[in-house]
Amino acid sequence: MPVKTGWTGRFYEDFEVGDIYQHPLGRTITQADNVWFTHITVNPNPIHFDANYAAQTMFKRPLVNSTFTLALITGLSVADISQNGINLGWDEVRMPAPVFVGDTLYARSELLSKRESKSRPDRGIITIRTIGYNQDGVVVVSYRRTIMVYKRGFGPKIPQPVINT
Repeated sequence: MPVKTGWTGRFYEDFEVGDIYQHPLGRTITQADNVWFTHITVNPNPIHFDANYAAQTMFKRPLVNSTFTLALITGLSVADISQNGINLGWDEVRMPAPVFVGDTLYARSELLSKRESKSRPDRGIITIRTIGYNQDGVVVVSYRRTIMVYKRGFGPKIPQPVINT
């Protein structure tokens, strides 16, 4: 039986301005996610991990760390957008609504621009706008991201293990 290759992501030639990618996976945020990420990044704001403190705020409960939200939404887009690329930066990051433990987040991206790299002829530069939204369709984060993407045939090869049967 032939071995079929899994999805290896898009290359520069696969992108067209105006393309919209509805990223297929969602992710429900747990309390462990929020507390772990907040503490591992040494964020001392108690609104993320102290329920008594958070109850005294306008939100009445702990908020999910906003940088976790940004990282999660970026991660949900990788297979479609940047699996064969290198991040150059995020711009216009906005957090229009709070995220809470128990929310399930989803992502969608639109390709805004693409151009050949001036310094690396084996790559191109793309810019996308991504939105992250919760289970109710409320946008919780939006940003523009610029990525240097390999052209087809120039990216690193994914190692294929030898399996002894």
